[in-house]
Amino acid sequence: MGKDLRGKELGVGIVQQTDGLYAARYTDKHGKRQVKRFKKLQECRQWIADATYIDEHTDIENATDMIVEAWYEYWISIKQKTVRPNTVRNYTERYERNIRNVIGKKLLTEVKPIHCQRIFSDMADAGYKTSTIYQTRITLYNMLEFAKENDVILSNPCKKSVKSDMGAPSEKREALTVENQKRFLNGVVGKSYENQYRFVLQTGLRTGELVGLRWEDIDFENRMMTISRSMEFRHKVGEWRVGPPKSKSGYRTIPLTDEAIKILRAQKAKNNQIKVINMEWREQVFLSRKGEPVKNSTYDTALFKICDTVGIKHFSMHVLRHTFATRCIEGGMLPKTLQKILGHSNIGITMNLYVHITEEEKTKEINLVAKTLNVG
Repeated sequence: MGKDLRGKELGVGIVQQTDGLYAARYTDKHGKRQVKRFKKLQECRQWIADATYIDEHTDIENATDMIVEAWYEYWISIKQKTVRPNTVRNYTERYERNIRNVIGKKLLTEVKPIHCQRIFSDMADAGYKTSTIYQTRITLYNMLEFAKENDVILSNPCKKSVKSDMGAPSEKREALTVENQKRFLNGVVGKSYENQYRFVLQTGLRTGELVGLRWEDIDFENRMMTISRSMEFRHKVGEWRVGPPKSKSGYRTIPLTDEAIKILRAQKAKNNQIKVINMEWREQVFLSRKGEPVKNSTYDTALFKICDTVGIKHFSMHVLRHTFATRCIEGGMLPKTLQKILGHSNIGITMNLYVHITEEEKTKEINLVAKTLNVG
């Protein structure tokens, strides 16, 4: 038992130093001595209680006695080796921002459906969007399912009965109408990223695929483009990251329209006018005036300014991809063909998420069958 300066017992591992600070000490499971000092006794007691508890319940060799925080660290270390960096980042954000505070210090075996429900309910009360709550559910479910598959827990407490379809409605991403697309294209003439915006509207590329495109990917003779990488600037670490496409289906070839070829030739001429291009970026198709790739977020920022200029609602780069898909369907492209061009793993994603039939298109289609419907 440690004592304070007056001789009063403070508890195991706690003493008061001559400078008045309270010091907590314990030896962890690796035999290393841990020490921390505090001005307040209560904070000192809380730290040593939490630290020793966590130390006792973080042994992967005794996984059934682990706390959620320790299991998460083990699970995410596996994910870092098996899934895309963006997916790891999403899992990490959702755990650290929404899951940890509710169940992080609980024993994994003591997590119940009511605790899972609290995570989602707390998020809804805090004003989170439904889509973000759903992403949190995916993280939580996968982490707990991994524990179930490894016989650490008997069943996954994130059950169907745990509701996550709550929170603020997510803003619906819709394709540009033909009229707004025309207004946008008129407004983009002469702008820094005109070629990039027009190219997405001709190919449906994701922003990361556009940024990562190299001249070696372009076959002018056969009028084809190969997609084999994605690239983004990670602001947190201040560097570019190059990786594979979003999924296996992301590896694909895309036929190029006359307009797409025209845009590429214009971009090549534009690049030739750049005075200095770092050797690292000489093969990149779309470069800024400084001879560097354009950061993913910069495209959105520039888009908003163009929207303000032409008087249309703000939209993101991804809406240009939506618009490409919708124009393709309106033009008669088979959904299965569009699926391959967009790089989707199944046709449901293509039809449900990316193709938005406009009001004009619905009217045109209903007029085509009006006589057939009139059987009275």
